[in-house]
Amino acid sequence: MNSTHTRKPAITLCRSDHERLTSLADASVGRYPAIAEFLLDELDRARIVEDDELEPEFARLGSTLHYTTDHGNTVSVTLVLPKYADISKGCVSIFTPIGVALLGLSPGQSIDWITNHGVRHTLTVNQVTQTPGSGYAPSSSS
Repeated sequence: MNSTHTRKPAITLCRSDHERLTSLADASVGRYPAIAEFLLDELDRARIVEDDELEPEFARLGSTLHYTTDHGNTVSVTLVLPKYADISKGCVSIFTPIGVALLGLSPGQSIDWITNHGVRHTLTVNQVTQTPGSGYAPSSSS
């Protein structure tokens, strides 16, 4: 298998997300080693800023991202903690390959990611919108 490595885009995270996600990944290494290690790798390479200094274009917990897939489809998802994940509502767990790949990105950035089944995909972020509130659960204004 030819392992061509592409350079990953720079990512920026706020301190509270970094701490919360580091704890989540550390607690999950024994049970879900592959995704926990992927998340820890991304957290290690992230530029960390204070919460009030994170610019709104960077994806964080609670952000809604609009992105284009390598097949040309436009997708909209909200990054949430695992207990709030519900793909039928567009809520993607941060503890999935796509969730980890989206973390810390901003519009115009592209990233390659690999599904749980080993299939490589590329996505490009078009827009990041912040949801008012804690950023950990989707807003329940329905």
